[in-house]
Amino acid sequence: MEGTGMINGVAVRQESRKLWQYLASISACMLVVGVGSALAWTSPVLPQLYAKDSWLPITKDQGSWVSSLLALGAIGGAYPSGTMADKMGRKKSLLLLSVPFLLSWGIIIVTTDVKLLYIARFLVGMGVGAGCVLGPTYISEIAEVSTRGTLGALFQLFLTVGIFLAFILGSVLNYTTFAIVCAGIIVLFLGTFYWMPESPVWLVGQRRKQDATVALAALRGKDYDPKEELNEMQKALDESSGKKPSISEMAKDPVSKKAMMASFGMMFFQQASGVNAVIFYTVMIFEASGSSMPPEVASIVVALVQLIMSGVAALIVDRAGRKPLLMLSTGVMSASLIALGYYFKQKDSGSDVSSLGWLPLTSLIVFMVAFSIGLGPVPWMLMGELFPSETKAVASSVAVMLNWMMVFIVTKTFPTMNTELGTDMTFWIFAVIMAGATAFTHLLVPETKGKTYQQIYKELQGDVLEQPIKSPA
Repeated sequence: MEGTGMINGVAVRQESRKLWQYLASISACMLVVGVGSALAWTSPVLPQLYAKDSWLPITKDQGSWVSSLLALGAIGGAYPSGTMADKMGRKKSLLLLSVPFLLSWGIIIVTTDVKLLYIARFLVGMGVGAGCVLGPTYISEIAEVSTRGTLGALFQLFLTVGIFLAFILGSVLNYTTFAIVCAGIIVLFLGTFYWMPESPVWLVGQRRKQDATVALAALRGKDYDPKEELNEMQKALDESSGKKPSISEMAKDPVSKKAMMASFGMMFFQQASGVNAVIFYTVMIFEASGSSMPPEVASIVVALVQLIMSGVAALIVDRAGRKPLLMLSTGVMSASLIALGYYFKQKDSGSDVSSLGWLPLTSLIVFMVAFSIGLGPVPWMLMGELFPSETKAVASSVAVMLNWMMVFIVTKTFPTMNTELGTDMTFWIFAVIMAGATAFTHLLVPETKGKTYQQIYKELQGDVLEQPIKSPA
């Protein structure tokens, strides 16, 4: 199969091999499995800590901090990660992220004080936030055009693998063994990713063309001639040299402002859907619902559905389009949250809900299916598609920080909302937000499917595109 240039899709007319692109991406995504397991760790563990016979009894308020401090750490980790990756390189920065992960799991294993749990969750959060910036960056920079879509989808897929594993392991392993296995995932990442090549894009930026040639030989095969691809990298570097506007400067430009509204808006709605509250508190939701299915089993089913549908999303997003999937996703999520709220309304009012025992599981499965095909992956795609290369880094860092800020707010307030407003009203509030997301998508999010950046730029300007632009982005 003919290889293509990494930057703008110009054919280089040499045969390239893709095995090491897949291996390097999968190895990098082992860290993403660690991100997913850290995210979902609270769901099986918090009920154990809330139990009266717990070796480390904690209150519901303390539990909300154990959950939400990860998000605060992620905000702190996302901010400096871009600078770190530019100075140290993508590979070294990713390897360095194993430190906060391993420190966190080590503290969790030995702790007998809830304050140490707070520290552990904040530390792992720093690794999570930086990983959400660096993982997609590394994968996009080692992939050639023909594999970038598939490899880019691995991030969301492996994230759901980590969540699924956490639900499975948390239901069958004790507290200490569970944490040891989670640490083992990071050790596996270190053992495999150490041997992977550095990003050739970063190496060219460091004026290390010889090293970039070696990296491309590893990623594309020894028979591949990297000259044209290296020239494209150098050209892109020269064109963007010195062009790194701040967010405030971008906000003054009408096109950048529209791109920021669409991208940041969908990042806001992604987390305002309550999805991470559902992931963090899945077991407790089912315990409260009184569902006929054991809570641990139900949470595993929900995570499995999310895992499968994340794989499906990678196959359909380029066919269905970003905007239709977002509108379908948010609309269905709103309906499923209304149904979930109805169940709790009936249960809390004292009505007989024995005939509705299927509703909590069904509602959450539909919710996760809808999230996984649209609101889960698409905002991350928009972050990369709505901005040119010279503003992508600063926009991505702000988008990731906004995302995790919303994770913190939602997960911290979710238990309080349940107590003060009632579980039914809590889910109905999320349902209204999702209805708002559907309208927002219709009015303010441009369709980016199959379009070059020039086309997207013209659409953001308000121009009508009668003919597709065939020149590469």
